[in-house]
Amino acid sequence: MVVFDLAGKRAVIEAMEEEQTHEAFWSDPEMARQHSKRLSQIRRVVEPWEALGRRASDALELLDLAAAEDDAEALLRDLETELRSIEVEIDERRTEVLFSGPHDSRDAFLTVHSRAGGLDAQDWAEMLARMYLRWAEQSDIDVETLEYIPAEGAGIKQATFRVKGLNAYGRLRGEAGVHRLVRIGPFDANKRRHTAFALVEVLPALDDDIHINIDPADLHVETYRSSGAGGQHVNKTDSAVRIVHQPTGIVVQCQNERSQMRNRESAMAVLKARLFDLEERKRREEREKLRGEHSEESWGQQIRSYVMVPYTLVKDLRSDHETGDVLGVLDGQLDPFIRAYLEWDAQRTASTAQ
Repeated sequence: MVVFDLAGKRAVIEAMEEEQTHEAFWSDPEMARQHSKRLSQIRRVVEPWEALGRRASDALELLDLAAAEDDAEALLRDLETELRSIEVEIDERRTEVLFSGPHDSRDAFLTVHSRAGGLDAQDWAEMLARMYLRWAEQSDIDVETLEYIPAEGAGIKQATFRVKGLNAYGRLRGEAGVHRLVRIGPFDANKRRHTAFALVEVLPALDDDIHINIDPADLHVETYRSSGAGGQHVNKTDSAVRIVHQPTGIVVQCQNERSQMRNRESAMAVLKARLFDLEERKRREEREKLRGEHSEESWGQQIRSYVMVPYTLVKDLRSDHETGDVLGVLDGQLDPFIRAYLEWDAQRTASTAQ
C-alpha cells in the first residue's frame, strides 16, 4: 500500500520556504538553485491535491445545502457533476503518488538497442524508438535526440534520447529491459512468423548535486563524422564524439549536435549516468547477498511481449497488464502500462520492506 503524506509534504514546503527567508541562503547560488528547483517540484505535486481537498469540502457543503432544500433536484445534479469531475482528476493524479523513487523527478536518458533477430530486430528497435517519441509528443514532454545510428538494410542499431520533463525518469524507469516482438517477418519472402528482441535502457539524468568522480586519464575520446541524419555540415566535419571509459568498458557516443563540444558534453552526461547506475546496481546486489535474496530483476530481463500473430496482444510480464490494441501501444499509448508498472513496483517495494 502506498501512502501519500500530504500534510508531511506541506510541512516540507513550509520549512523550505522558511529557509529562503534567511539572508545567508542566497550566498551559494548553485545551492539556492537546486533548493528552488526541488521546492517547485514538491509544490507541483502538493498544490493540486490541496485544491482537490477544497473542492471535496465544497461538495460536502453543497450536499448539506441540498438536504435542507425542499426542491434539491438541481443542486443534486450539480453535485453529481462535480463528484464525477473530482473522481476523474483523482484518477489522473493517482500516478503522481507513485513517483517516490529518489530520482523519479529527474530527466531521463533512454537508449534503444537492437538485439537478437537480424533485420527484424533492427526494424523492431526503430519501431520502439518511434513509440517512445510518440508517447512523449502525446504527453507534452520534450525529447532531445543524442544519437541515432541507422543499421544496414533496415531499422537502427541504437538510438539515445534525453527525455525532459517532470518525473520523466519516474515515468520511464519501468521500460528498462528486453522487449519482444512476434509478427510475420516483413523481410521474409515466405511470410513466416519471426521473433525479434530489443533492449531498452533508462537512466536518470544527474545534476551537479550528485558527484561522480571520472578521471580524465581513464577516458579514450574519439571524434568521427556523423553517420546519421543531421544536415550537410554534420556529415562533413568530425563533430560526433565517442568516449570509452576504460576501467569499465562503457562506451557512449553522441552525434546529433553540429558542435563537437556539445556532443562531448552530452556524451559525458550519459557516461556519468551509466557509471552512477553501475554503482547503484553493485550496491543493490551486495545488499541482496547480505539478505540472502535473489533479485527478480536482472540486467536485460524480458519485460514485455508484443504479439501481432496469430493474435494481437501486448502484455507486461511483471504487472500482468495487457491489451489487444498493439497498434495503439506502438503509436505511443503507454500510460496504462506505465501506471500498472508503478503500482506493481510500489506493492513489491512495500512487501519487501515489511
